[in-house]
Amino acid sequence: MQHVEECTMAAGGEPGSALTLLPGNVRHLDEEPAVFAAMLEGWTRQQQARHLKPSTIKGRIDLVKRFQRFTNSYPWQWEPADLEAWSASLVSGAKPIEPSTLRSYQTELGLFCEYLIDARYDWVNQCSTRFAAVPQQICHEWNTVAHNAAYEGRPGRRALTYDELQALFDAADERVERIRSLKRKGVLAAHRDAITIKTIYAFGLRRREACGLDLADLRRNPNVPTWGRFGALEVRWGKGVAGSRPRRRTVLLVPEFDWWPDLMRLWVDELRSGFNPGAHPALWMTERAGRVQVSRLDENFAEIRAAAGLPDELTLHCLRHSYITHLLEFGYPELFVQQQAGHGYASTTAIYSHVGDGYRNRILTASLARQLGDRSLDVPASLTGKGKP
Repeated sequence: MQHVEECTMAAGGEPGSALTLLPGNVRHLDEEPAVFAAMLEGWTRQQQARHLKPSTIKGRIDLVKRFQRFTNSYPWQWEPADLEAWSASLVSGAKPIEPSTLRSYQTELGLFCEYLIDARYDWVNQCSTRFAAVPQQICHEWNTVAHNAAYEGRPGRRALTYDELQALFDAADERVERIRSLKRKGVLAAHRDAITIKTIYAFGLRRREACGLDLADLRRNPNVPTWGRFGALEVRWGKGVAGSRPRRRTVLLVPEFDWWPDLMRLWVDELRSGFNPGAHPALWMTERAGRVQVSRLDENFAEIRAAAGLPDELTLHCLRHSYITHLLEFGYPELFVQQQAGHGYASTTAIYSHVGDGYRNRILTASLARQLGDRSLDVPASLTGKGKP
């Protein structure tokens, strides 16, 4: 390893530099594609050094290749007009992409251009010598999508109302009974699906967080011994930031969801064994004794949602929106909700909250009661600070 590093330093210093990827004593028969391939290899190494996920790196490399095919030219020939023509093609036609998706594409192409024009990687000198042209930054403030709004998701995505949530849970339970009455296979799987979506709601989990749960992640809350080992969940697959591993957090069960321990006790002590899990640690098992994957969660939720008669824009992730919204409506402090959700910033939690008019009216009533001292106003104790939510 030390020898490799010494050779790299002697050749040019930076592992992803042109000097290490294009030796001066080698001439390619078809130089343009060879130099482009070396650029992609260098950018790959640079991103690996930043500990980015392989899937992230691959997606970016594929995007640059797509852009190269669209322009039918190479990075040292690209101009801002090429980006503008490509962007226009993506937002037109039968299936235009979302503005947030286009901005992410433009950002990634901009990062590639920044890498190429960085003097530490020597691509400008190499291209000038070989092609009498140099790469430039083709993405600028006048031809890229601005990030003006904190939330850019689809407007239809929102928290479920309490009635919609009840309809969803009822449909999940009825699905179990329907399969049982038809004497078909899949009763255990239907039980699992019903308990899974209720767990996702009860703890505000992301899909990957739910799939990654193991039996060992069931935790006790010493303040509520009656819940046993079902007082909290240790979430080990939380969404990480760029270059970091998944973040961990412990999510406490709140009293409003005290129905969950009995449900989970049924799953762990009785139903889960029907999948013959053996020593497999996963909490949610498949019929083949494997771990349930995200795609399976989505498929199961879509079937239950349709049975409940709910609109398609309500995705499984909307249960997380519902959890955050309902905790706020129950009167929990914003910092507590933020920590439960695993958000680094309160502004992120605010994006997920969709409190209703009833909640806002109660907040206003509580404020009036404090200001006017009017005891005749009907104010919940949780909003006056005189009682638990």
